Amino acid sequence: MAAPLEGIRVVDVTTNIAGPTLTWILAELGADVIKIERPGGDEARAMGPLWNGHGAYFLAINTGKRSAALDLKDERVRGWVRRLVAGADVFVENFRRGKAESLGLGYEQLRQVRPDLVYCSVSAFGEEGPDAAKPGYDSILQARTGIMSVTGTPDGPPVRAGVSILDGGTAMWGALAVVSALFRRSRTGRGQRVGASLFETGVGWMNYHLMAFQGTGQVPPRQGSGHNAFAPYGAFPCRNGAIVVGISNDRLFQRLCAALQMPELAADPRFRDNPGRVANREELDRLLTDRFRQDDAGTWLARLEAAGVPCGPLRTVPELLEDPQFHAAAMLVAARHPDIPGLKVPRIPIRFAEAAEAAEHREIVNGAPLLGQHTWEVLREAGCGEREMEALWRDGVAWGLGPPAPNSGPEGAAGG
Repeated sequence: MAAPLEGIRVVDVTTNIAGPTLTWILAELGADVIKIERPGGDEARAMGPLWNGHGAYFLAINTGKRSAALDLKDERVRGWVRRLVAGADVFVENFRRGKAESLGLGYEQLRQVRPDLVYCSVSAFGEEGPDAAKPGYDSILQARTGIMSVTGTPDGPPVRAGVSILDGGTAMWGALAVVSALFRRSRTGRGQRVGASLFETGVGWMNYHLMAFQGTGQVPPRQGSGHNAFAPYGAFPCRNGAIVVGISNDRLFQRLCAALQMPELAADPRFRDNPGRVANREELDRLLTDRFRQDDAGTWLARLEAAGVPCGPLRTVPELLEDPQFHAAAMLVAARHPDIPGLKVPRIPIRFAEAAEAAEHREIVNGAPLLGQHTWEVLREAGCGEREMEALWRDGVAWGLGPPAPNSGPEGAAGG
């Protein structure tokens, strides 16, 4: 079975995180992603920490793409990009509102060269509303959508989530929109414009809190590692380290009390049901913390797991890399890269049981491309001749790993 998107070509003019993550997902699903990069390249190439001169972010979310370094300010270059789109299935952009149209790369303009094109726009605030033209980054939108207001400890300041949840979430929704539009096109023959935004993703992630406030009128507080709907729920310090416990119903609470040898908690009318435990969360957490501090994290994990209580250890990144479940999941795959021998990169967390070429079974993939590594290869595929490529290179509006040379196949190993 071929990869799901094998045969689909994507022209990608996005930068930074959300857009490139979206097209990384498509590349992981088998699409041929042509990454058009501006002079100097995608900003993510310089996002630290650097690994042999390459940004960690860029290495993680540009696996398997082909890079063409082209200056879209040049009309000749834009003409060749339109030629690329004419032979593509998907176009993905994250320009500010109006920029794509000014470059001749808007949806209505590109559908003239590819009528069944699936055109995806990634933005900070969406296509409508007073802020539609504003730029925005993950942390700004985490604040704007209320996520930071419910993240952190009750006595501390609002906190940004430790990963770029809105960039990644927007990429997921955008990729789903693209795949859905491609599916619809396969049935109707018609393309369409789709989109995803950080603002809408953030509002979507706040769904429970939005409903809770409308129902109770109470502003959701910060709960640290806890949960507004359940108790006990969160991280508890032990004699060494800490563990996380999640109790979502009365049956599990009874198991927890038995494992902790605290029958008095199970009999306490304050803690008899979940609403009571939520209302008396502070006292319950205090009692549990006192008990957990009496033994090591490993001992408590063994007892709770034996009792069927949902729990887990707190892992750091190096600890995660040694976790047996991490290795069983095979979430890192070897990647070819000319500057980083032995590079391993994340795969998308999707499995296709019937696919012989499923992502988890790949032994080695093409790493993130070098800037302009495939410029001449991509232009040739669009029909650009050798003399014109030389002119574009000479005029400083197209770059490769060197000047255009007679057609000799892919320009290098990484991403090729």
